[in-house]
Amino acid sequence: PLLTLTETKTMTDKTYALVITVVAAVLASVVSFATFAESPPVINYPDGSTYTLKNGEEVFVAHVNTPLFIRQDFLGSGNVSFTKQVPWPKRDYTQTEPANTGSPGEHPWCKAFVPAGYTFELVSYYTFCDTNNDQKYGCGDDPYDASSDGAACPSS
Repeated sequence: PLLTLTETKTMTDKTYALVITVVAAVLASVVSFATFAESPPVINYPDGSTYTLKNGEEVFVAHVNTPLFIRQDFLGSGNVSFTKQVPWPKRDYTQTEPANTGSPGEHPWCKAFVPAGYTFELVSYYTFCDTNNDQKYGCGDDPYDASSDGAACPSS
């Protein structure tokens, strides 16, 4: 015979540890993805307001000049009715300050910035305004202009 089975192969401690590690890594990645996938969608409107979708709500997107219609079937008569859908009026957050306070990274913009979720504006704020990474805009940040606040920063 070409092959005889005279000894039984057993799983070594190293192989067993490798299998357990791989299984744990796969489970951890599935759990972290499921957590990420559960975050609700947020709609950012051009005026700075936002709306967070609740469970069971759906989003339908159309160009501003293209109306959306709701279809209603009347089973008894077989008739179909279409009603024009109006834009969703509800908002979670409405910007109270004027949106045009300068360009991102300039002192007036940095000073007036109010976070409204994780947006491109928030990334710009952390990149250009909060340059010393202390989670606030003020003394120590490069674009901060202390003269507009009555020289509130100590000189270095």
